[in-house]
Amino acid sequence: MNITIRPVVIGDYDGIYELWNSTEQSKRALNPVDDSREGIERYLKRNPTTCFLAYLNDNTEKIVGVILTGHDGRRAIVHHMCVHPDYRRQGIAHTLVQKAEDALRNEGITKIFGLVFKDNDTANAFWEEQGYTLRTNLNYRNKSLNEDVPQGE
Repeated sequence: MNITIRPVVIGDYDGIYELWNSTEQSKRALNPVDDSREGIERYLKRNPTTCFLAYLNDNTEKIVGVILTGHDGRRAIVHHMCVHPDYRRQGIAHTLVQKAEDALRNEGITKIFGLVFKDNDTANAFWEEQGYTLRTNLNYRNKSLNEDVPQGE
């Protein structure tokens, strides 16, 4: 299988959204505002060099993986990371993480964090393998500024 990795552009949105809907864990992380075409377009304008996708290098060019990472000039966050269930355990996720980390390092970023559902054992194990440690001394807090965006559990 021949996979190509390249930066994400807004024209990839439909394929990425289809990918996100290929797995329950990714679907539950989506919200109708931030993950809409308009929301992702805003995100990509702010983070044009730190988001990557993996696609089949064949006549389908099916998107099989994506990572959206961004930063505020100090710290970075992995906002979305997904590999299609049919293409897991082939190094795609690892390669996407490496590309994102390299891009962030090139922009002077020295620390990255990510959010993973506590009950997503597979993802938590993956991030541990990538060297991401679990912080237990912090509470994650959020506030929705838009009634269409769920507050979370």
